[in-house]
Amino acid sequence: MTGNWENDWHILAGAGWVVLVGLLVWAGAQFVISRIVNRITNGYAMFKKPHFRWAAPVLRTLDHARRVQRAETIGSLLRSVITVVIVTVVVITVLQTLGMPVATLLTSVGILGVAVGFGAQQLIRDFLSGIFITLEDQFGIGDVIECGEVVGVVESLGLRITRVRGDDGAVWYLRNGEILRVGNRSQGTYVAPEPAGAGPETSPDAAPEQKAGE
Repeated sequence: MTGNWENDWHILAGAGWVVLVGLLVWAGAQFVISRIVNRITNGYAMFKKPHFRWAAPVLRTLDHARRVQRAETIGSLLRSVITVVIVTVVVITVLQTLGMPVATLLTSVGILGVAVGFGAQQLIRDFLSGIFITLEDQFGIGDVIECGEVVGVVESLGLRITRVRGDDGAVWYLRNGEILRVGNRSQGTYVAPEPAGAGPETSPDAAPEQKAGE
């Protein structure tokens, strides 16, 4: 601020315009993301066109509950990224408009970000794994998966945690970053193994006949 009322008014007005434009861009981005999520949820045919082939793993035919869950997960991720980017740009632009030392602030924030990043490595790993599990369609709601000692039905798939209900009714919470190998029994042609000791049935007379032949 300069201490001159007229100049200060222009500076505040400029900062207000920056905030207003940021809000409009954010609202527009939220609207577009909501439309995309709705179209994915409803399985619109336009997403089957050749120029949308890159999204094939996400948009392949799925049951309604699974498709809704995947669409909401991707939509939540996009909204978070857009919000962080727009807020960061608006804050930096407003500070520049008000004449504050942005370079010094960015240096301090960068150092703080590095410290937080080291402390949140596992959390970041979980989120990235959740994103790739969703985009690559490794498994989804309703699938029967096998992950180590856990075998059960996927009840929820989030960016950080996957909830699985085991065959015995226990609910398992798997951190996505810890899922290094997973088998999806709902994909492919999984055949359950025969119980131990099961074999061809023998007739009651088989043993006596064998004994008589000895």
